[in-house]
Amino acid sequence: MFCLIGTPVGHSGSPAMYNYSFAQTGLDYAYLAYDVPLEKTEEAVNALKVLGCKGFNVTMPCKTRVAELVDELSDAAKLIGACNTVVVKDGKLYGNNTDGMGFVRNLKENGVDVKGKKITVMGAGGAATAIQVQCALDGAKKLSIFNRKDKFYANGEKTVKKIQQMVPDCEVSIHPLEETDALYAAIKDSDILVNATKVGMKPLDDQSLVEDVSVFHPDLVVADAVYNPKETKFVQSAKAAGCKVAVGGTGMLMWQGAAAFNLFTGKDMPTKEVYELFFK
Repeated sequence: MFCLIGTPVGHSGSPAMYNYSFAQTGLDYAYLAYDVPLEKTEEAVNALKVLGCKGFNVTMPCKTRVAELVDELSDAAKLIGACNTVVVKDGKLYGNNTDGMGFVRNLKENGVDVKGKKITVMGAGGAATAIQVQCALDGAKKLSIFNRKDKFYANGEKTVKKIQQMVPDCEVSIHPLEETDALYAAIKDSDILVNATKVGMKPLDDQSLVEDVSVFHPDLVVADAVYNPKETKFVQSAKAAGCKVAVGGTGMLMWQGAAAFNLFTGKDMPTKEVYELFFK
């Protein structure tokens, strides 16, 4: 048995995606979803161990709490302070975070490697942190983080310090998103630009954090973590401006699931069929 815990989970497409993939790869496994509130996280994790669950995914609001409960964390999960995938082996819990892995793999599928690149990331929440951490671990040369001076800004400052300590070769800094001139200067000097905020998602689907499209340049790679709509105004503007790659968040979503599938089973998810069925 494998499963998803968190709340709400009724809308999740994970059970259908994983059960289809298990069947396609000849695995006699089942994937379920359990609605678990934050205060019941530890109780749920202990119950899953008793039931012989081999692994589970974690969604909000339980990601940070689960990271505190596992026996061992991957480098990414340790830096992020949250995990979305747990493998149970010999009674021990191994916590991972595949969100950033999904982002990096999605870029790779589009011919882009983050190693040695200058990357600007707009956002400092959960998805943004996962992206920043994985890019640093995978060899990014420079990370410029921009976020509004809100409750997430302090989280961004913590992320900067953690990356500086664990990945000293990566130059990382954080700046207020309100400083538009600084943002646009960073974009012009970047290889990759990422939107990891909710701007672009309904009801903000008519908005983009980059209003002056002249800062987009032909060598720039643009990526959005938002997957609904599939093409945000941000991505559409980048395409219209002639950026060499401009992708939405659908691929990131699928590839983070594929990374978890591999951790669970040791096998590759049939991503071509999964994409056609669940993400196209």
